[in-house]
Amino acid sequence: MGAKEMIESGKTALGIELGSTRIKAVLVDFGGNVLAVGFHDWENSFIDNIWTYSLDEIHSGLRHCYASLREQVEEKYGITPVTFGALGVSAMMHGYMALDKEGKQIAPFQTWRNTNTQAAADELTELFDFNIPLRWTVAHLYQRILDREPHVEKLDFANTLAGYIHWKLTGQKVIGVGDASGMFPIDSDINDWNQEMMAKFNELIAKYNYPWKTEEIFPKVLVAGQDAGCLTPEGAAFLDETGKLQAGVPMCPPEGDAGTGMVATNSVAPRTGNVSAGTSTFAMIVLEKQLSKLYREIDMVTTPSGFPVAMSHANNGTSDLNAWVGMFKEFCDLMGIKADMGELFGKLYTNSLKGDKDCGGLLAYGYYSGENITMINEGRLAFLRTANSNFNLANLMRVNLYTSLGAVKMGLDILMKDEGVKVERIMGHGGFFKTKGVGQSFLAAAVNAPVTVMDTASEGGAWGIAVLAAYLADKKEGEKLEDYLEKRIFSEMAGSTIQPDPADVDGFEVFIERYKKGLSVEKAAIEAMDW
Repeated sequence: MGAKEMIESGKTALGIELGSTRIKAVLVDFGGNVLAVGFHDWENSFIDNIWTYSLDEIHSGLRHCYASLREQVEEKYGITPVTFGALGVSAMMHGYMALDKEGKQIAPFQTWRNTNTQAAADELTELFDFNIPLRWTVAHLYQRILDREPHVEKLDFANTLAGYIHWKLTGQKVIGVGDASGMFPIDSDINDWNQEMMAKFNELIAKYNYPWKTEEIFPKVLVAGQDAGCLTPEGAAFLDETGKLQAGVPMCPPEGDAGTGMVATNSVAPRTGNVSAGTSTFAMIVLEKQLSKLYREIDMVTTPSGFPVAMSHANNGTSDLNAWVGMFKEFCDLMGIKADMGELFGKLYTNSLKGDKDCGGLLAYGYYSGENITMINEGRLAFLRTANSNFNLANLMRVNLYTSLGAVKMGLDILMKDEGVKVERIMGHGGFFKTKGVGQSFLAAAVNAPVTVMDTASEGGAWGIAVLAAYLADKKEGEKLEDYLEKRIFSEMAGSTIQPDPADVDGFEVFIERYKKGLSVEKAAIEAMDW
């Protein structure tokens, strides 16, 4: 069956992921082959000291992204898609979406980027003896309680962005276990909320006399492959403004970008890991056993099928690097030189390979916002050098690429050096790896281990949630997610592996020591730059 016939007959899976800077839709066949893509670029706003996206931006961006995909299908195949074999929604993990009984938003959407929950996260970490990161939904919820925000009294449904969109499309208040593990601690034995910790939290907030219990306002937890409802007529009309999309499409559990990143890199089994690098950067290592103790730098989450995962999550990734490239584009325009952004990224990234192994003594912090791993709650952009630094274009790009991995490396060093976690393969995905061999080489140096990048890496989590939708539609009875990926999706998929270069490893170690030492400068910048 050709691509056109598969689309017409609904033998396809559609994944839509709402990322930090782009909403992306990927249409695949049941083998994971990409048939069409759609995009909508957007940016978060900093309003009243909150990183957020408005509801109008979320809704219109989602519809524009779907329209972009539909138009590409029409252009490539001469047909309009009216149904799919399955559909899945993913989004940036964590954060806080609050709705009342009428389904109306009653508080600004708080994204993962917010670090305004320190008091709540600290208290809950001590209460649970389990690390609660600042960006987790329960940290946001408890901080709103501590701050006596009046909307909490009216709260009927709290969820992540992916869970909210899934509810808009299906009417179902459910969440995939991977995304759920960024809301509240999960018990991997039952793939549900940790009941002991849930009881402790309800007891903690009992004195406020709210008319709800936490498990009542949180969504139902599902694992990959479970039925998460179907696209309703209202959901179809909401997504496709032309009215041509039909209701009834089965939907897989909504997932976070960490879970879809694991799927996109075939990293859902123990002893596998992946690094997703883009606007934020995070590393996920699937564990054979729990860590020996609590680390505030390490988040404990799960795969979409429920395996425990140690996560080193950095709020800041390539945003400042992108800004530098944008400035070079501006220079090209000024000089009358025609250069598109893709070409600029490719040439500047590749040129960074000529830089000094330690970046020539340059140091940079792309801290648009606070950084949990380094215990810094606000962000300032900083670029530092001494008179003796080797300041050139290659080192400028190299240090910005290195620093995109800096905080994540600190977390990975805890896992690999302190905990002795074993990893058989590390996969890279996201825009950081789009230029062949560059980001991949630098990650190999950072982790001192081989790094593989598949040809689908640049499709990222949107492809991952499409594959989770395909798993729902096409899995065999009893077929586990890890087996489905290994044997049916990745068995013939092309990719490349880069071994760490010892000189690069040594250079990155020199850089990371400077990175740690320079954090005092970053803290001083936060104090001094109060405008």
